[in-house]
Amino acid sequence: MMTTKEQRLSAAEIAARIRDDILVGERSPGERLGEAELADRFGVSRGPVRDALRLVAGSGLVDFTPNIGARVREFSLTEAKALYQLREALEGQVAALAAERAGVADVKRLEQLLAEHALVIESHPENAYLQSGKDRDFHLVLAELADSPLIFNLLAQELYPQLTLLRRCHRSSKGRGGRALIEHQRIVEAVSANDCELAGLLMRRHIQASWNSFYTQQTSK
Repeated sequence: MMTTKEQRLSAAEIAARIRDDILVGERSPGERLGEAELADRFGVSRGPVRDALRLVAGSGLVDFTPNIGARVREFSLTEAKALYQLREALEGQVAALAAERAGVADVKRLEQLLAEHALVIESHPENAYLQSGKDRDFHLVLAELADSPLIFNLLAQELYPQLTLLRRCHRSSKGRGGRALIEHQRIVEAVSANDCELAGLLMRRHIQASWNSFYTQQTSK
């Protein structure tokens, strides 16, 4: 039986729960999101569920198909490439801004974070680079230090959720973790030197390398 609180869930609250389910892997890419099932789960009519699914679709995590309904999004390689191209442009600017604005304490924070990441990579059987949580993700921390709320929101609310789902659709290539860490370290060195141009260039190269690794892994199956 649903609680009073659950019965009063808004479309936005339902959307947040569906979004979380998708991002943590409780809903698989391509899985159908039935309105009746979700309405029963949240103790509401289909109207709020339909509105919630539209909200999640707006963030790029759900697709609607005529006569079928909503499904968790699956990515084509063309769509994946477009995401990486957008990421390259935004994060190159982020790195340049961080290099301009970061202070000594900010650089120490980045260095400590990467030292912790190195231990995580060493302990993983496939040397995977696993990051979780906003304050543990190198790219989000760097975006925070860039001090551009507009870019941060674009990355955190729209781009990164789609990238998270993309990685659930396609397993990351082995051995990329160690190389990515070295690339992160070089970016931090440029930020520490307040070299905006170099930091931006290194970040763009980092994203390009990530795409090349992803593309090679997908097309060699």
